Parts: sequence; structure tokens; C-alpha cells
Amino acid sequence: MMNAQASATSATSPTDAQTTPPRAVGRFDVAIVGAGPVGTTLALLLAQRAPQLRIALVDGRGPQAGYDDPRTLALSHGSREILARAGAWPHERGAPPALPGTPIQHIHVSQAQRFGSTEIDYLDHGVPALGYVVRYGALMRALDTATAQLPARFAHAPQAGSARSGQHDVLDSDTPGLHHFRPYRAIALRQDSQQVTITLGTSLDDQAHTLHATLAVNAEGGLFEGQTARPRARDYGQTALVGFVTCERPRIGWAWERFTSDGPLALLPQENGYALVWCCSHAQAERRRELADAAFLAELHQAFGDRMGKFTSIAARAGFPLGLNALGQVVDARVAAIGNAAQTLHPVAGQGLNLGLRDAFDLADALVRDSRATTSHRGVPGPAALTAFARRRRTDRGLTIRITDLLPRVFGIDATPVAVLRGMALASLDLVPPLKTAFARQMMFGQRG
Repeated sequence: MMNAQASATSATSPTDAQTTPPRAVGRFDVAIVGAGPVGTTLALLLAQRAPQLRIALVDGRGPQAGYDDPRTLALSHGSREILARAGAWPHERGAPPALPGTPIQHIHVSQAQRFGSTEIDYLDHGVPALGYVVRYGALMRALDTATAQLPARFAHAPQAGSARSGQHDVLDSDTPGLHHFRPYRAIALRQDSQQVTITLGTSLDDQAHTLHATLAVNAEGGLFEGQTARPRARDYGQTALVGFVTCERPRIGWAWERFTSDGPLALLPQENGYALVWCCSHAQAERRRELADAAFLAELHQAFGDRMGKFTSIAARAGFPLGLNALGQVVDARVAAIGNAAQTLHPVAGQGLNLGLRDAFDLADALVRDSRATTSHRGVPGPAALTAFARRRRTDRGLTIRITDLLPRVFGIDATPVAVLRGMALASLDLVPPLKTAFARQMMFGQRG
């Protein structure tokens, strides 16, 4: 996995032992490593707003892998606005169907067996919905559809035996637009004062390829369990137990965040049921994954309460270890990190992907502004744009990390005095409307830097 702190002396590659030199695949202005939702959104925003740039998007897996990903995502209203600007969620009448999703119009937050709760209503904030629940695969299809509609988009796939056939592999360096490399893996990165060099590998042969860029962005973060430790890290000792449940009395448009002694329990409206995220100890999660459906649903009902009657079915149970893993600095000279490559968060309040999409939006804006201000040939942004991006993201990133780190730890303390203070804090959101508005807007839009 690449790191934003990579330097000219830190990158090594399996190709070092090879006698065949790497083949060049082109020179670009911006190279984005990682084509998940965050990296692809950045590529779309850049290609649309700065069409003169040569953009490389390095995608380590084929499209079907993304479409088949079973994860459920909670997108804030602010994230919908970003995706709309990227062309993946159109607003206009007569436009292609919007990204399939279930709107969240009300959010109920409470703590189990203790007093104190609050409700957030979309009508109080002038938005069509507070957020949306979508499938990862549906989001990737929408992003890929938007990418295919770009006026200058070039697809590059490895070809077995190209070295033996003498195929010419160097791309035209003067061709602007989005160059999509799929499936290519980034296996090493090094930078110097002039450029970033990325070594690419494929599954077809052991031949390495090199890509040169003025700036590089790491958007390939992965999940917490597969990451190396970063400067700010915390293992919560919890697993997120996820699944899809149905119940007797569903409440249309309602999402629930319930803080239990085990950990946060969230139910997000999805299609004809609810996406479940139940955070608990590793041992409890493993035990609950092995329970028969009836026993599992009975425990869920006991933890959640009777607001929607009994739970009637559970499907697709899975578990993911939880932790905080964040870089101290998201920029190192010519390399920036965004999304899970910059920070992986606890899923409480569903802020991880939303923070990553705000990273992508602000980085695109900083690069476009610098490209318009620079006197360089073709308006190519330089390292100053990354410095501006890091400064702009400092407040939102820092506050979101603190909130998502603090909430599960504070609500995990079962002592009565602490529980009373938590209840008072929740109740105060209803008693002081400006405080609730500030909290809701942070969840929807983050902080503007």
C-alpha cells in the first residue's frame, strides 16, 4: 500500500531483481492511485473542470469486482451534492435515473436503558433528505457511467505478451483527458524535486511499468484490518457486525443510532428493510455470527427495543474489525493522500466515505485553482496546490476524526454518572436548536476550510 510520506529513497519493488527495465506508460500531470468512490470522484471532477490536464487513474481491479461489492454505504446530503457535480447523481429533470438509494429523512439517536435522546428531521434543515443509503456496487456503476461519458477518456488494459510482440507502450504525452489504467497495481512510488514515479504491475506477467506524474494522489486505502499503522492509530477492540434485517413495523425514512453497552448499533433504511451495523467486541461478534437466525433477531430486539416491533429476518451477516488509523499530514511534497488512504474511522455517524468525498472535492478545487493561476505550460498545478489543499482540509478532517473517535469511547463507559451526562448532552440538542443545527450540518457538510 502506498503512503503519502513516500520519498525518493523509500520505494523498492519486486522488479529490482529483474534484468528487463520497466516499460514507460506515459507522463501525466496528476496520477490518482485507487479507483474506488473517492479516487474516481476526484478523477471526474478534475477531468470536467480542467480538461487540459493529463490525468492517470490507476485501478487495481476490474469493474465487475466493484459492482459485486456487497457493502452498504451511508451518503450525506453533502456527498450527494459532490457526486452530482461529478456527474454521478444528476439533478435535472429528464436526466438518466439518479443513483439508486433510500433517503434518510429522520435520524433518532439514543442510549439503551438510559434517558436522553434526540431526533434530527430533514424539514428543519431545508434539504430533500439528510442522507441516502446506497449499495457500493450501485455507486461504482454510476461513477463508471459518468466516466464513460467524458469527452476525453482513454482505457488502458495490460496485454499478455506485449513485450514479446514489440508493441509500443509509451503514450502520447500531449494527450489531455482521463487515462484509465485497469487492472494495474501500484507496487512502488518514489518522488524527487521534479516528479513522481509510480511502478505498476499486472497479473498477466512479471513485467513492470513506470508512470511519471507532476503530482500524485493516493486514494487506495483499503480496510482497517489490512492497513499498516499510521501516526494516529487506535484499535477499538470491536467488530462491526453487518447484515440486512426486516421488521414488523418499519418506519419509512427513519435511521436509528442506538448506543448500547456493547457499542453503537445503527439501523439504516434500505429498500424494504434496514442495513444493520452492530459494533461489539470481537468475541460477541463471532458468537452472534454463529447464532441461528431466531436467536440473533431476539438479541437484536433486546438491544434495540420495540420501536419497530420484532425483527423478522436477517441476511448477509459479515464482520469487519474497527479502528482509527490516520496520517498526521496528508501531503508530502508532490504526493497527497485522501479517503481511507489518509484516515480510516470508526463507523459511528457514518462519516468515513463522506469525509473522503470532501477530501476529493477540496483537492480538485485546489488543483483547478492552481492550474488557472499558474504561468506554467498548459496550466499544470504544482506542489503549492497540495499545500493549499492540506491547509483547507485541516479543520474538517481534525474535527471529524475527533468526533468519531470520541463518541464510541464516551458512550462505551457504563458508569451511571457518565450515562447521566450523556443523556443531558443528547437532550440539550433538542433544548438548544442552534446546537442541533450545527451538529446536523457537520454530519451533512463537514467544516469548510
